[in-house]
Amino acid sequence: MLAIPEVVLSSGWKIPILGFGTYASPRAEPETVKLAVLEAIKLGYRHFDTAVPYQTEQPLGEAIAESLNLGLVRSRHDLFITSKLWCSDAHRQHVIPALNKSLKNLRMEYVDLYLVHWPVSSKPGTYDYPIKKEDLVAMDFESVWAEMEECQRLGLTRSIGVSNFSCKKLSLILEKAKIPPAVNQVEMNPFWQQRKLLEFCRARGIILSAYAPLRTPRSSNNNRLTECNIIQEISEKKGKTLAQVCLRWIYEQGACILVKSFNKERMSENIDIFNWELSEEENKRLNEIPQTRGFLGEDFISTNGPIRATEELWDGEL
Repeated sequence: MLAIPEVVLSSGWKIPILGFGTYASPRAEPETVKLAVLEAIKLGYRHFDTAVPYQTEQPLGEAIAESLNLGLVRSRHDLFITSKLWCSDAHRQHVIPALNKSLKNLRMEYVDLYLVHWPVSSKPGTYDYPIKKEDLVAMDFESVWAEMEECQRLGLTRSIGVSNFSCKKLSLILEKAKIPPAVNQVEMNPFWQQRKLLEFCRARGIILSAYAPLRTPRSSNNNRLTECNIIQEISEKKGKTLAQVCLRWIYEQGACILVKSFNKERMSENIDIFNWELSEEENKRLNEIPQTRGFLGEDFISTNGPIRATEELWDGEL
C-alpha cells in the first residue's frame, strides 16, 4: 500500500493529493461503486469524491462503514470525503438542508470538503441531469456562499470550495467571503492546463483539484491521449503508462487529482506516480501541447439565460 502525499488547505485541514472519483458514465450499479471504493481503500486511497447527481453518496457511505468494520482504516478521521451542492439546491434556504441530506446518505456527521458544483442555480426540488433549460436561473453568489460558510461554522464540513469557477466568478466570491474557498475543482490535464486559473488560485491560497485528468470522456476529442506523440514518447522513455505521465504532470503543478477508474489494475497504476519525476525538458514538451477545453458545459447554457454562451460560462477562459 502506497502513502499518498497531502497538502494543507487554507482552512488548516490536510487533503490527500490523489483522490478517487465515484462519477461513472454510464452510471455504475451501487454494489459496483461500493466494491470499487473498498478496493481503493485497500490500495491506499483515502480521499473520495461524490455528488448528488452521481447517485454514489449512499454506496460510498456503505463502503466506508464496511471498511471501518473490517479494520481497513482506523477511524473516519483517516478519510477525506468531498461532496457537492447541486444547482437546484444552490439557493440560500436550501444549502444547509442539502448538506444534511448528503450527510444522511453518507452516514456521516461531517464531510471534509463541500463544493458549489457549478456557478449556476436551477429550479429548487428538481434533480434531473441534464437540467431542463427552462429551469436554469442565475445564482445569488453572495447568499449561497454565506450559507456555505455557515455549513463550515456549524461543523457540517471542515472546508468549503467551488467547482467549475472561472477567475472572474471566483473573484465575485472572494469580494464578499469571510471564509475564502479552499478548493476549486475543475477540468485539468495536459490538453487543458488551466495556466491562468492555476496562477490566479495559487496567488490566493486556493488549491486546484483536477477532474478529467486524462481528458473528459464526454468531449468530442477524448482520444487525444492515445494520439499524442509527446505523451507517448515520454511514456516510453520513463517506462510509465500514458495515464501516469498525465497524472504526474498535474501533481508537479501543485494541484490535487481525481482519478476515476473502477479497474483494479488501473487503480493501482494511478496511485504509483509519486516516486519519480518529469525532467525539465519533458515538462517543456508537455507545455507545447495545443490547448482546448474538453468539457464546455453546454448543459448549463441556454439562449434564454442566465448563461447564454460558453464564453459567459467560462468568462473567456477557453
